[in-house]
Amino acid sequence: MQNNMLIGATEIAQELDVSKAFAYKVVRELNEELKKRGYIVIAGKVSRRFFEEKFYGYHSREEVKDADG
Repeated sequence: MQNNMLIGATEIAQELDVSKAFAYKVVRELNEELKKRGYIVIAGKVSRRFFEEKFYGYHSREEVKDADG
């Protein structure tokens, strides 16, 4: 996993072991939720932090490090 602030559908597909089509659907749904919260979004990419929070329940980088051991 890279340290970029945004994650794209290709990386999401690899991370979740799903098709690229499904990963694009995930990106669209997450971006729609962010838009409703008033955030500016970029088509085809989503905040890595928001993705991790929604799928893994992480709220900070420290929790990610703790989960990895």
